[in-house]
Amino acid sequence: MNSVSFLGPKGTFTHEAASMIGGELVPYCTIPAVFESVANGDTSLGVVPIENSIEGSVGITLDSLAHKFDLKIYEEIIIPINQNLIVNPESQMGDIKDVYSHAQAIAQCREFISKNNIQPHYAVSTARAAKDIIGDKTKAAIGNAKTAELYDLKILKANIQDMKNNETRFVVISKDDQEPTGHDKTSIIFSIYEDKPGGLYNILGIFQKENINLTKIESRPSKKGLGKYLFFVDFNGHKDDELIQKILCDIEENTYFLKVLGSYPEFK
Repeated sequence: MNSVSFLGPKGTFTHEAASMIGGELVPYCTIPAVFESVANGDTSLGVVPIENSIEGSVGITLDSLAHKFDLKIYEEIIIPINQNLIVNPESQMGDIKDVYSHAQAIAQCREFISKNNIQPHYAVSTARAAKDIIGDKTKAAIGNAKTAELYDLKILKANIQDMKNNETRFVVISKDDQEPTGHDKTSIIFSIYEDKPGGLYNILGIFQKENINLTKIESRPSKKGLGKYLFFVDFNGHKDDELIQKILCDIEENTYFLKVLGSYPEFK
């Protein structure tokens, strides 16, 4: 049976995503700790959030993939994010003065928090926030239904996120590569030569020339000074496909640095 680390504690959205894999689920307190557990062989797989449809990418996940760990994206999982106002059983809306949750959850519910004149506070996770409000009727947490159930709390208001098409993409990380399935995506990271005009345009042209669809492109600071960036790109195809191998060779010839983060089945 696979052991699967995830950004805990139990009751988080990452826990929900990890539950879709199966196996022995092991919570860790931080995203780097999940990466370390897989790199050290303590767990077979790890599950971490990589981007949200409203708030964008999770920087620490991208930085861990780029700079700190030689692990592969083995799978992706996308789940809808329905945020709920979670309170103690005796609490009513008029009692609530403060609300606690992860920074991403707070950001996803700004309009609701402002409209109800509640003071927001950041917590390390949605589940930790729920645990910390137990016994105080003036405090609420924001999280999923599983969190409320886990801590014997109640959902006072459901689906309080500002945007209803709220989804989070999670990645499963592994030491191993995923075999081609015929409906795959590949993730890469690269940096371009600073003194070469049109460098990024030329790289994107390689994909256009071969009629390969890009599903994501994003820049991140390289940590080597202002104006120096790494580019994360997701595109259709598997790194072992003949055409994709040719594209990767062409990119490598025109970049300062290239790292293939993994090829994996596109989530359906």
